[in-house]
Amino acid sequence: MTAADPTQAPKTRRPWQAAGAAAAVVGACAVCCAGPVLAVLGGLSIASLAGALWMPALAVIAVAALVVMALVLRRRRNTTCSAPAGPIDLGMPPTPSRAGASGAEDKPVDTF
Repeated sequence: MTAADPTQAPKTRRPWQAAGAAAAVVGACAVCCAGPVLAVLGGLSIASLAGALWMPALAVIAVAALVVMALVLRRRRNTTCSAPAGPIDLGMPPTPSRAGASGAEDKPVDTF
């Protein structure tokens, strides 16, 4: 072991000095970051307030959309299964008759 030097000042340990410096650092950080943190928390609370107010309106709109969709699907199902009674005219031209066929209305067809 070495002997203590009489010219050197004795080292005193002050544990509260380090704690005070840490508190000052934390305080400076809190002052610096308080504005953005409060802005984020305020934005979240405003967004949740808007969501709480708009949620019932959105639920009403969703229910109305489901009712309209059910009505449209029911109408489509009913109309696709119905057909008019009797023969249906397709609007196709009459077929020409063959040459040499018997009958007064038969006309010969030119072949190319």
